[in-house]
Amino acid sequence: MSDPAWIATAKKYLGQREIHGPQHNPHVLQWWKNMGAPFKDDETPWCGAFVGGVLVETGIRPVAGGASAQAWLKLPVKLDKPAVGAVVVFWRNSPSSGLGHVGFVVGKDQSGHIMVLGGNQGDMVSIKPFSTDRVKGYRWPGVYPYPDRFNLPVISSDGRVSTNEA
Repeated sequence: MSDPAWIATAKKYLGQREIHGPQHNPHVLQWWKNMGAPFKDDETPWCGAFVGGVLVETGIRPVAGGASAQAWLKLPVKLDKPAVGAVVVFWRNSPSSGLGHVGFVVGKDQSGHIMVLGGNQGDMVSIKPFSTDRVKGYRWPGVYPYPDRFNLPVISSDGRVSTNEA
């Protein structure tokens, strides 16, 4: 089964990085613009901008307040488990902190960690493993996914799960 359109679009940006200093990555600036967010830099945590910007680019409307990672829990189609293409929301610091991270599920690694394609992961767009212990929810940006989407492909990783994406 081929990738959902938004995953194919997101993969085009793998390797895009923040530009430290007074210059800013034009892709990050465009994602902020796509989201209708007021930010004009790539230092503000931009994981939500990446998810929203990619969805807008593929014709899908983002959630209100999508600059905040946890706002993505407002997507109406809730999933009980990960699926390729799902938006996954994580908590950061503590489950009740209001802080978090958001990205797209693209598979699992050899240890069963969720492999996430996201922005602001090490100040760049990358695919990294995340522990399922930090998941606040999985959402689908459209109608419910095909059953095959729940068969996560195994993607090799170094096994070091992400712990702080700020």
